[in-house]
Amino acid sequence: MKINTLLFDLDGTLINTNELIIESFLHTLHQYYPSKYKREDVLPFIGPTLYETFESINPEKMDEMVQVYRTFNHEQHDKLVTEFETVFETIQTLKEKGFKLGIVTTKIRSTVNMGLKLTKLDQFFDVVVTLDDVEKAKPDPEPILKALEQLDSTPEEAIMVGDNHHDIEAGKNAGTQTAGVAWSIKGREYIASHKPDYLLEKMSDLLAIVGAE
Repeated sequence: MKINTLLFDLDGTLINTNELIIESFLHTLHQYYPSKYKREDVLPFIGPTLYETFESINPEKMDEMVQVYRTFNHEQHDKLVTEFETVFETIQTLKEKGFKLGIVTTKIRSTVNMGLKLTKLDQFFDVVVTLDDVEKAKPDPEPILKALEQLDSTPEEAIMVGDNHHDIEAGKNAGTQTAGVAWSIKGREYIASHKPDYLLEKMSDLLAIVGAE
């Protein structure tokens, strides 16, 4: 079956929020555990929901830590976020060629809207499924299946694109094809080890895969 639907993770895939996320974690953790966490310590926290991460550190302070993180994250957002190379042109081309486009993210909607607006990508996506819209986050298939339903698509017609094993596993669990991005902050080998159907060196590689060149 021909691919007509593309679902994207947002952070670390379409937009470069890596610095923002790392700084937000370090800022938050420094308040509670001064000098305990370094940059490399917080890399594993990129991907899961904030609640999962902070619950694993301190269940009693979880809600409070999420709030500290989000406040800092929103204040610093526009200063630290950029888009990855070839993303805008690729998404624009896919939209012009009639592909159905959706975002599936573990972020809350307010943060997602900030990133899409800043990078002017908000004009291209028909559906955005956020943490606010689901019971279970990726790697559960629920967010992907929800996006496909809203786009009137089936898993067989779709590719899920992401930078984290949550994205690849969620795609496999939902029955879509999957594409990993080599610019994942955790490294090309990391994303390749989760065996996506495709590995993108840059976002425009997607155009050849779906025949949209």
